[in-house]
Amino acid sequence: MALLEVKNLTISFGGLRAVDDFKIEIKEGQLYGLIGPNGAGKTTVFNLLTGVYKPNEGIIKLDGQDITGLKTMDINKAGIARTFQNIRLFKALSVLDNVKAGLHNTYHYSAIEGILRLPSYFRVEKEMNERAMELLKVFDLDKEADYLASNLPYGKQRKLEIARALATNPKLLLLDEPAAGMNPNETGELMDTIRFVRDEFKMTILLIEHDMKLVSGICEELTVLNFGRVLTQGKTGMVLNDPQVITAYLGE
Repeated sequence: MALLEVKNLTISFGGLRAVDDFKIEIKEGQLYGLIGPNGAGKTTVFNLLTGVYKPNEGIIKLDGQDITGLKTMDINKAGIARTFQNIRLFKALSVLDNVKAGLHNTYHYSAIEGILRLPSYFRVEKEMNERAMELLKVFDLDKEADYLASNLPYGKQRKLEIARALATNPKLLLLDEPAAGMNPNETGELMDTIRFVRDEFKMTILLIEHDMKLVSGICEELTVLNFGRVLTQGKTGMVLNDPQVITAYLGE
C-alpha cells in the first residue's frame, strides 16, 4: 500500500482549474519529485496536501487514513510536515526554540503547569531541549542553538527549517524548492542532507524543485505537472527524457 495516495484532486479559483484531476502514489521510503514549469500548480498541490486549501474534488489518503479537507494542524498531526520556498522560520526566536516549536505534537504540558512552573513543566521542557539538541546535532547546528534564527547563513536556515519540520515526527516530508537561492556548493550539500534525512529518519520525501541536477541526482520517481494536470509520471530518467516534458519546459 502506498504511504500517500491521491486521486482526482481538483481545485478551482474563480472558474480557473488550478489543479485538475491530480493523482499520485508514493511508497514508504521513496524520494519523489514533483516538477513542472512555473505556474503549473505544484505549490497548489502542496497547499491541498497540507490543508491550506480544501479541494473541490478528490481524495487524499496518508498511510490508509483519509485526510481530505482536514485542517492544517490535524494533517500535521496525522503525519505530513512541510518546508516553504520562502523560508518561514521564527526569526526572532533562537535556533533551539524554532525546533522546540515543532515538538509540541509529541511533548505536552498544560497552561496551568506552565504558568505555575510545576515540576511537570520543567520535566517536559528538559525532554524537549534534549530532543531539539539531538535534531540540531544531526544538521550540525547544535553549536548555533542560542543564535537567533535570522543570524544563520541562508544554507543553515534551510537546514533549520527541515529540522523543525522533522520535529513534528512526520511520516511524509514535503520540501518546497529547497535549493531556491542556493549556490552550486550549497546545492550539493543539500542533496547529501536530503539523502541523509531519508535514510537516517526512514523518511518518505516529496519535493518540488526546478534544479534538474538536484532532481536527477536524488529523486527515484517524478510526476510532471503542466497547466494543473499531470503530464507524465514514472522513473526519473524516463520522465526527464520524455519529449513532452522537454517541450513543456522549453515552451516549444
